[in-house]
Amino acid sequence: MIEPEALDGILEQSDILCLLNHSEDRGVLARSKFGAGSLKLEVDSEGLKYRFEAPNTSLGDELLEGLKRGDITTSSFAFTIDSDVWEKRSNGYLRKITKFKELFDVSPVYKEAYPDTTVALRKMTDLKAEDLSGYYETLKMKIN
Repeated sequence: MIEPEALDGILEQSDILCLLNHSEDRGVLARSKFGAGSLKLEVDSEGLKYRFEAPNTSLGDELLEGLKRGDITTSSFAFTIDSDVWEKRSNGYLRKITKFKELFDVSPVYKEAYPDTTVALRKMTDLKAEDLSGYYETLKMKIN
């Protein structure tokens, strides 16, 4: 379980990449360096959300096609922990992350580590086609 305040101040202190399957080898989909860049991140009552325009690259094309086909439906993230608490329960232990140290990446993935994550393709239908300059799709992910 991740406590709501665990990400307080972390987005502004981290250099966060958006990668496909946590793999930097194939390229970067988007980036937020200390709170600024092509990767937009926000924390709300539901969790961490990210948004970006898919790049016009083979990696961006693979991601968009995977989303359209339903091959990619979830996300993952890589991080280090500053503090956590373990609570003993009748059926085992519950780990509560109370503070992240750093967030390294958020990644649309083919197989997720956390089943409560989602990723979706969103079309920017409110804008006129001529205003989009060739980009008409963005991504959104929620981590609970």
